[in-house]
Amino acid sequence: MPKVTVDGQEIEVPNGATVLQACELAGKEIPRFCYHERLSIAGNCRMCLVEVKPGPPKPQASCALPATEGQEIRTDTPMVKSAREGVMEFLLINHPLDCPICDQGGECDLQDQSVAYGRGGSRYHENKRAVTEKYMGPLIKTVMTRCIHCTRCVRFSEEIAGVDEIGALYRGEDMQITTYLEQAAEHELSANVIDLCPVGALTSRPYAFEARPWELKKTLSIDVSDAVGANIRLDSRGREVMRALPRINDDVNEEWLSDKGRYMVDGLTRKRLDRVWIRRKGKLQPASWEEAFKAIAKAQKSSGPQGSIAAIAGDLVDCETMFAAKRLVNALGSTLLEGRQTGMSYPATNLAAVNFNSTFAGIETADAILIVGSHVRWEAPLVNVRLRKAAKAGAKVFVVGPHWDTTYPAEFLGDDAAVLHDLPGHVTEALAKARRPAVIVGGAGLAKGALDAALALPVQREGWNGFNVLHMAASRMGGLMLGYAQKGGIKDIVDAAPKLVLALGADEVDWSAFAGSLKVYIGHHGDKGAHAADIILPAAAYSEKDGTYVNTEGRVQFAEKAVFAPGDAREDWTILRALADALGVSVGFDSFAELQAAMIAEVPALGEEGLANYGALPKPGKGRAPKRATGRIAYPIKDFYLTNAIARASVVMQECSAELVHGQVLEAAE
Repeated sequence: MPKVTVDGQEIEVPNGATVLQACELAGKEIPRFCYHERLSIAGNCRMCLVEVKPGPPKPQASCALPATEGQEIRTDTPMVKSAREGVMEFLLINHPLDCPICDQGGECDLQDQSVAYGRGGSRYHENKRAVTEKYMGPLIKTVMTRCIHCTRCVRFSEEIAGVDEIGALYRGEDMQITTYLEQAAEHELSANVIDLCPVGALTSRPYAFEARPWELKKTLSIDVSDAVGANIRLDSRGREVMRALPRINDDVNEEWLSDKGRYMVDGLTRKRLDRVWIRRKGKLQPASWEEAFKAIAKAQKSSGPQGSIAAIAGDLVDCETMFAAKRLVNALGSTLLEGRQTGMSYPATNLAAVNFNSTFAGIETADAILIVGSHVRWEAPLVNVRLRKAAKAGAKVFVVGPHWDTTYPAEFLGDDAAVLHDLPGHVTEALAKARRPAVIVGGAGLAKGALDAALALPVQREGWNGFNVLHMAASRMGGLMLGYAQKGGIKDIVDAAPKLVLALGADEVDWSAFAGSLKVYIGHHGDKGAHAADIILPAAAYSEKDGTYVNTEGRVQFAEKAVFAPGDAREDWTILRALADALGVSVGFDSFAELQAAMIAEVPALGEEGLANYGALPKPGKGRAPKRATGRIAYPIKDFYLTNAIARASVVMQECSAELVHGQVLEAAE
C-alpha cells in the first residue's frame, strides 16, 4: 500500500486508489461534480483540482490521478484555491442562475460549492448560452440550459442501467445531453439520474414546484413495490407523502431505487379507503365500526369453531399485521393462513429452499448464472443491476423462460420448464466448472414446479450457496416465517370453505372461489379486494405505520411511520385487536410494543435487523416424491408499473404504463 502525504499528514492508501480518495481518507473535502463513487471516472468538470509533487507545477484533477508512493498532495494552497475559483467561474458563465424557481434549490451541489469555493462575483458580461429543453418521459423534467456536462446521467444509463438511452450530441459550446431522438427514457431505473444530477438540469417532473426540502419531514422506510426491500426516505408535509428517495445501503439497493418505488407514492392519497363499508343487498354502503364488528361476530358465531375463519395476506403487509391476524385466527381455533395469493403451493417447511441465499451483494461475484422463470428487469430491477455487474465481470448467464430484453449478454434456453431436467451440455458444464455458480428461480418457475429441479443443480461450494428464489411480494418471506403457507396453497383454504375470510390487503386473489364466505377486507385502497369484499375495514398503508419487512434474501428491516392514515382508517393491528374483543377472544397484546414482543418471542429472527439464518438447504425431494417441472413458463407481471394497489392508484404510474409499456403518445407537460 503506497504512502502519501496530504497537507502534511502521512497516510497509507489502498492500491489503485486515486488522489481524491487519498484526500478523503485523510479527512479532506474535495469538491467534485463529475466524479461519483459508483461510476467510471470522466475527469471533465475539473473541480477537484489539487497540487501534487512530484509533478508539473500546476493544479491536477485528483479524481483521475492515481495515488503513488511518496506523493505530496496539497488541497489548500493559493494555487488550488485560485484554480477552483476559476473553474467555478467558468461553470457559472452559462448557468441561468434561476435558483429561486429551481427544484434543485436547497439540495444543489452547484449552490453549495459555489458558496464554498467560488468567487464573490462574475466577470462575464456576454450573452449566455441557451439550450432547448429535451423530453425524457413522464418522470424526468429537463432544463438543459443548467447542464454543466458532468455526464453522470450518461454514465449511469450505460454502466449501471445498461440501457444506452442518454448521450451527448455535438462538441464544445454546442454540446447537449439528450435521449436519442428525444424520446422517453424507457428503463425501470431512469429516475436515478435525478439524484445523480449535481445541478437542476434533470429534476423530478411529478414533484415539480411542489415543495422545498427544508419544508419536509424525513422518515426512514422500506420500499414495498417489490421483494428487494430497498431502503428509502419518505419526505412528507402535513399528512401527505411528497416523495420517496433512496437511502444508501450497499447490501441491498446501493443508492438506487426503481421508478415504481420512487413514484408510486402519489397513489397513497388516491382511491383511499377512509371509512367502513358493508355490502347490503349487493351494494356497498357506509357503516360504523360497531356495525361492521357485529356483522363479523354474527357470521363467526353462526359457524362451527374449527376452520371457520381464515386469513389471506396481501403483498404489501408488514409482519406485525400478519402476526396479529395469526393470533386472532389461532384464538378462534383455526390454522388457515396463506400469503401466496395467486395459488402457488411450493413447500415452505425449509425456508432456505425459498430464500435468495447468495445475497444481492454476493450474486455480483457469481461466474455462471441460470435464471428460471423470472423477468428480472420487471420483478426486481435492483437485482438486475447486480446481475449486470456479474456479467460485466465475465459471468455466463442463461435464462429458462420467454425472451425479454436483458441488459447483459444472456442465452435463452426455451420457455418449457422441463428443460431444467435436460439442460444443454455447455450449460451443465458451465455450472459444474464455475467457482461460484448460481441459480435464480422466479415466481413463474415456482408455479411450474421448478423448485426440486433447481435444488438438484450443483450450485453449492465451500463457503458459497448459489441457490436463490426471487420473490416479488414485500410480505412474502415474512409471511413464510410466520406460517402463512398451507401445504396445498390457497386451494386448501378454498376446500376448507371458511365462513369468515380476513383479506389483509389481498388484491390478487380469485375471490369468486369464496362465494360462501363473509369476506372482510382490511386494506387501504379501493382495489380488487375491496370490490369483492362484503365488509371493508379501512387500514393504514406502509407509510402510515411502523412495521417489519423481510426481503427475498431473508433480510429483516424496519420501516417507520411517516404520516397518519386518512379519515377513519386505522393501523391494521389496532383493527385486529378490536376485532378480537368483538369476537370474544384474547390475542395477548394491547399495544404495538406488546405485539412486537410477542411476535419476536415466537419468531426470534424477526427481532434482529439483518440476514436471518435459515440453515442448510434440504436435499431435493427429501421426504416426498420429487416434483417434475413441466409446462410453458409465462411471466406473472404484464405491466411493470401497475403491480399493486398503490401503483394502480397512482396517476404517475398510469402515465408511465400508457406511454412506456403501451406506446401511447402523451403530451409533454411543461
